[in-house]
Amino acid sequence: MILTEQEFIRCAQRNKDEAFAYLTDAYAQKVYGSCLQMLRNTEDAEDLVQEVFTSIYLSLDSFGGKSKLSTWIYAVTQNKAKEFLRNKNRLKRKGSLTVLDEYSEGFSGATINFNHPGVQLEDKEKAQVLFRAIDSLAENQAEAFRLAKIEGYSYAEIAEMMELSVSSIESLLFRANKRLRIILGDFYNKSRS
Repeated sequence: MILTEQEFIRCAQRNKDEAFAYLTDAYAQKVYGSCLQMLRNTEDAEDLVQEVFTSIYLSLDSFGGKSKLSTWIYAVTQNKAKEFLRNKNRLKRKGSLTVLDEYSEGFSGATINFNHPGVQLEDKEKAQVLFRAIDSLAENQAEAFRLAKIEGYSYAEIAEMMELSVSSIESLLFRANKRLRIILGDFYNKSRS
């Protein structure tokens, strides 16, 4: 059952617990996928999903339908993930080191060890290289690419989530694809030699 924003608001006004159950059923996998994509660690992603839904439950009364429900949930997820990463980076600066493999030149230092539900790659190493390549993109390109190619949102939905025009999203994705072809081409050329 898919509710419109207005139906959801009425449901939340009648029974907050019922509305919350609907949200968890309808959006848990997408929230988990987004968390996993940003955090690259299954345990952290699972913890963050709980934080996201706790935050959503506590602020359920404030959802007024000004944006789409999926956009609101996405914004909460992004804010919680960014907060988590800021806190984690503060801890890293206090002395922890990140190990990079031979292919990490030019990529972010995050170690990636997970199986993302939205990505069906047989070879874990290829998944690691792909996600490192995505991380090396400009932040807005990486976000648009993840939403379109991994999370499966339409350009219109991404435009609403990122508060940009559809043509801006198309441009971001064009530049992201072009850059990824270069990065991944370099990786495959190195691995063949």
